[in-house]
Amino acid sequence: MTTTHPRRRAFFQLAAAAAIVTAGALGGASLSHAGEHAGAGVELNAGHGGLMLRGYDPVAYFTDAKPVKGSEHITAEYEGGHYYFASKEHKEAFLKDPAKYAPAFGGFCAMGTVFDKKLDGDPMQWKVVDGRLYLNVNADVAKRWNQDVPGNIVKANVEWPKIKDVPAEELNAK
Repeated sequence: MTTTHPRRRAFFQLAAAAAIVTAGALGGASLSHAGEHAGAGVELNAGHGGLMLRGYDPVAYFTDAKPVKGSEHITAEYEGGHYYFASKEHKEAFLKDPAKYAPAFGGFCAMGTVFDKKLDGDPMQWKVVDGRLYLNVNADVAKRWNQDVPGNIVKANVEWPKIKDVPAEELNAK
């Protein structure tokens, strides 16, 4: 029986996730199109029109402890990203401190960031840790992230400055 080093195994899991994501097999999840939409730079995982979090309300993760779809009629912009909110109160809270509610790593998969990848962050695969919202690409990757959240946050924080200005397609092609 052969054992695989945990970091190497995690890399292969992420590589498999990236291949699945690239193939579009995750029900709409894909590699980010960051930078292709007006106002959204490559450091944001933004969809059509610069939409962040696929339209989910960033404040709800903190106040409701769950993903809640926002309304296209209650919106705000932050650092080139376009956010939807479920209520005017959530929008007001966001506008008072947008950095508190905006997802870490521009909304990209937190575990992917550990491995210098910009994978789509799934708003249904989330965790708030020490007042920051983290997303992951899918449930399997989130499970791996949850095995060492503090360690993975440290690693991702080291890697993010190195990759944030590099287009997702360039990073993920490696």
